[in-house]
Amino acid sequence: MKQQQDTPPSLHFMCGKMAAGKSTYARQLADQEKAVLISEDLWLSRLFPEEIQTFQDYLTCSARLKRVVGEHVKSLLNDGISVVLDFPGNTKGQRAWFRSMYKDIEAEHCLHYLARSNAECLVQLKKRNKERPEGSKLTTPEEFMMVTSYFEEPLQEEGFNIRHA
Repeated sequence: MKQQQDTPPSLHFMCGKMAAGKSTYARQLADQEKAVLISEDLWLSRLFPEEIQTFQDYLTCSARLKRVVGEHVKSLLNDGISVVLDFPGNTKGQRAWFRSMYKDIEAEHCLHYLARSNAECLVQLKKRNKERPEGSKLTTPEEFMMVTSYFEEPLQEEGFNIRHA
């Protein structure tokens, strides 16, 4: 059943290094936009609590999750419901998944880019490691640097509506 809205439904997704504040921002954005929030970390921790021990495990489980979530997100958008995806869009390949969802159904979209330095992220990572919010894993600075080595800043040429947050 389609909801009546003043604005068309939109897909919101994040780009930013690990511990840049994407999850916090996504929660605030979902509240502000009255959108459904889907958090990769939370879903992975609940669906695969013992399976993710390495970065490769994460990539495998994330790919499995995306196969289900993608169709669900398209259904929500088609029903007039905006969606905030707290999934990383930190490489061109990851961002292609987001593009496939909004292009398939011609939905509005916004890539929210949280540009933070490694130093800022490492400070936040230390805090997150201490607080351990649900869905987060203990991450060492070395793991942060390894994951960050794959980060690709979003470019205008990719065709996204980019908002710097």
